[in-house]
Amino acid sequence: MSGTRTEDGTAGHPALQRDGHRALHWRVRPERPGAAVLVLHGGEERNLSRPGRLNLPLLRMHGFLRALGRAGTGADIAIGTVRYRHRGWNDERADAARDALAALDDLAEELGPVPTVLVGHSMGGRAALRAGGHPNVTGLVVLAPWCPAEDPCEQLAGRDVLMLHGDRDTVTPPADTHAFAARSRAAGARVCGYTVTGSGHAMLQRIPDWHRATAHLATALLGLRDLPAETVSALALPPASREALTLPLPRQPRTA
Repeated sequence: MSGTRTEDGTAGHPALQRDGHRALHWRVRPERPGAAVLVLHGGEERNLSRPGRLNLPLLRMHGFLRALGRAGTGADIAIGTVRYRHRGWNDERADAARDALAALDDLAEELGPVPTVLVGHSMGGRAALRAGGHPNVTGLVVLAPWCPAEDPCEQLAGRDVLMLHGDRDTVTPPADTHAFAARSRAAGARVCGYTVTGSGHAMLQRIPDWHRATAHLATALLGLRDLPAETVSALALPPASREALTLPLPRQPRTA
């Protein structure tokens, strides 16, 4: 992939908030990007402290960033991460979602109206879903997302939303993801749900399948490759269909 790579995401074109916080950090920044992927890591339910230098939820996403970089080789795709002011969601403050929207605003100001896919895990998945109505966002890939029943979904109308959840997850219930997916389909989103059999919330089981599937799906949503046939079929099912929400994630070949 052509572009400027940075070690910590702070070089290149850092986006500064009014309070000095950088919400948008580039990992790959081509000179003239035609599309973008933003990665959002997990966090905590409530915690107002700032993430430290050793940020384990962000480290968990490094494998996804590497897979996205490989999948986008030869394409002018900007790849970035959203950095949070606080470790937690913090109830109605929805701090992670605010930072996601700030990063998207900075992305749009810097790159223009390029199609953008959000990739988020856990709290980052919740933030991605909340920010999914941003004009630049065309698709989302959310991993073991935190989907409380009270969260809105109308903002996702017209978007492609691909949801992956392990059946052994005891942190964010898969049933909550299925319920949110069903509401989103009814609200006009095109939603497909995958079950990662044998995997839990931290995605430690079947790690290569998580990485390769996410990279394949995200780049497919940007038009760089074809979506899997089962995804296409699921997205075309009527809004009330439950079959679209429980596809088993197959083993992912290395070339994916």
